[in-house]
Amino acid sequence: MLNMSQKQAVTRQLKLNYRRSGKKNKAGILDQLVELTGYHRHYAAFKLRQLRIKRKPRLGLRISRPRIYDREVFLALRKIWVIYDGICSKRFIPILAEAVRKLEECGELNLTPEVKAKLLRLSPATMDRMLKPVRKTYQLKGISTTKPGTLLKNQIPIRTFSQWDDKQPGFLEVDLVAHCGDSLRDMFIYSLNLTDVSSGWTEPVAVMGRAEIRVFGGIKTVEARLPFPILGLDSDNDSAFINGELLRYCEAKRITFTRCRPYRKNDQAYVEQKNYSVVRRVIGYARYDTQEQLELINQVYLYLRLYINFCLSVMKLVRKERIGSRVKKWYDEAKTPYRRLLESDTISLKQKQRLKDQYAQINPVKLRKNLNRLLKKLSQTLINERKKNT
Repeated sequence: MLNMSQKQAVTRQLKLNYRRSGKKNKAGILDQLVELTGYHRHYAAFKLRQLRIKRKPRLGLRISRPRIYDREVFLALRKIWVIYDGICSKRFIPILAEAVRKLEECGELNLTPEVKAKLLRLSPATMDRMLKPVRKTYQLKGISTTKPGTLLKNQIPIRTFSQWDDKQPGFLEVDLVAHCGDSLRDMFIYSLNLTDVSSGWTEPVAVMGRAEIRVFGGIKTVEARLPFPILGLDSDNDSAFINGELLRYCEAKRITFTRCRPYRKNDQAYVEQKNYSVVRRVIGYARYDTQEQLELINQVYLYLRLYINFCLSVMKLVRKERIGSRVKKWYDEAKTPYRRLLESDTISLKQKQRLKDQYAQINPVKLRKNLNRLLKKLSQTLINERKKNT
């Protein structure tokens, strides 16, 4: 039995003879093709009669549109995009003008007026096409270490993600991220992550173990760093949060303390997103369990909190609509958490001025360099640990 390419070659050869032959000889050629290829007789006749249309070549040169975004624009875009953590185009384009201005103020960027004008005219789709060759993606997975706390559940009300006041800063979702590698043995480091629902302001801090006193100490550390008072805390059903220490603290400070529904991660959609985009993307999935690593991770977070809150924009879901089996979502314009706080009516003018003064001293390039330096040290500790164990 002939394969497809052989059948096509036989058909091409017999087609030439078929067209030159008379009616009697055509029937014989048709029988021969059916016998060789196994085609149905009607299909074989169709293939022999089929004409191949040759298109006339176009005369003259093809006229194409002139290239607007040249290599200089690409190099400038790539440099800024890398400095701003390679965020997606829909988050990056709305803050591109501010990013260019900030980098020029810090002396990290020097663009000609032509390149700068072209850069600021970029659309998200054009940016995606230009950066496609240099964009890298990876996918990692971790394991959950949540242990249910049952003693105080009746005293802490359940809240879903849609019930917070997302207009006023101060209502935070809180979660733990385990840096245990592939084993839960012994004690290891956790990242305590708090995310403001209104502005997207995120504050991570590392603690050794998940004892309630250490988790509570991490919350107190974050409280001192926040540019607004804590009005509400929402946790999962982990015993690290569902305990008397945190409950008494919230009652004394008049902080609304709620918990999500068991096994419903979407009830904590804001902090769950930051667990990956902030903690996992920077610290990774390796195991960290030494005091040296704890101090290094907390040093990383001191720079990281400035980088993500002042430099990286976030988009918020405005509304969604189900159309048949598809859900269509609408988002607001991407803004940094810093800009969202400046636009808030509940933040005092004094606190806004503090934020402005802090932002004026920030250099995104130096922040990236410090982060890379500390992360390199953190990676070296893993190499040293492997050498000790071998």
